[in-house]
Amino acid sequence: MDTTAIRVSLFSHITPFSRFPRTLISALPTNNPNQIKYKSLSNSKLSSSLKNNAIFDEEAFEKNRLTLDAKTRELMAETSEKEMRESEEDDPKAWKWRIRKRVWDFMEANNIAQFPRPVHHRIPNFVNSPLAANKLGELEVFRAADCVKVNPDSPQKRVRFLTISGKKLLTPQPRLRTGFFSVLELQMLTPTAINEACTSVGVAKYGRPIGLDEKIKVDLIVIGSVAVDPKTGARLGKGEGFAELEYGMLRYMGAIDDSTPVVTTVHDQQLVDDIPSEKLLIHDVPVDIICTPTQVIYTNTTIPKPQGIYWEKLSPEKLGQVRILRELKKRIERETGQKLPSGPSEKLPPTALRKR
Repeated sequence: MDTTAIRVSLFSHITPFSRFPRTLISALPTNNPNQIKYKSLSNSKLSSSLKNNAIFDEEAFEKNRLTLDAKTRELMAETSEKEMRESEEDDPKAWKWRIRKRVWDFMEANNIAQFPRPVHHRIPNFVNSPLAANKLGELEVFRAADCVKVNPDSPQKRVRFLTISGKKLLTPQPRLRTGFFSVLELQMLTPTAINEACTSVGVAKYGRPIGLDEKIKVDLIVIGSVAVDPKTGARLGKGEGFAELEYGMLRYMGAIDDSTPVVTTVHDQQLVDDIPSEKLLIHDVPVDIICTPTQVIYTNTTIPKPQGIYWEKLSPEKLGQVRILRELKKRIERETGQKLPSGPSEKLPPTALRKR
């Protein structure tokens, strides 16, 4: 990430956020494995569920998501060229953009990239991503996990499917801009809804939103990457910092700690050896395990994991993107009577261009 932070000591007296409604309907298998019958958990909850389903506008949700993604398309070429020209004296993060661009360009030029394309400014989808996901699914840390947090990007869709098929899936809304985390479990879905539930629209449609006060334990974290160093576990995302924000908020919730494994799935060509770990920032998240279509790599990383969200690294622009962070900051300041620090202003990186 290139923006984030939470000092854990600031949160000892925070009043919990109000909880969101829990699962409203449970799906119970009948004697016929091809059928599902539904059991109402309560009349009021069922009524609430039907109301929520009635007001969910799938087309409007997707249209709004694509519109938000498209707002910075015109800046993409200009911003990318500027980033490539920057010296490290002018921009200490310029080296990250050089590595990202090299990987994105290579994947496009060699047709390693898959839809959505171009992969620039994305966690890139890649050929044989399901094979990498299957290798992850064979890991003991995955098999033993009850709850797995998985990023919402395209190359990890198969990971989300494997998780939801027998575990609790925790996934964020894209860019955290439409909400926070949602929980999905198999009993919340009909058989025909499982594939859709692995998409952004499906998460919004079927998931149970949770708040920062949710009592949840995450056993494994799966994040996407643009580039990763197999020798050190150093990782680069697409540069927006949301994986680090999500990690920091899970630390704040007490859902994870230093021992929680972090895994990424990438193509073999996304493995690099020139990420200088000494230049990584305090909020950058290293990975413990890398799964590619052909191999599993244990990095034995010694890079420290972030302890929370570091407000002094969080720019006003990034704070402006994420409503739940703004609400959290106001709450902390109100409860502690102290004004939290703010990071320097920044020009946020462009979002991805989607070809139709």
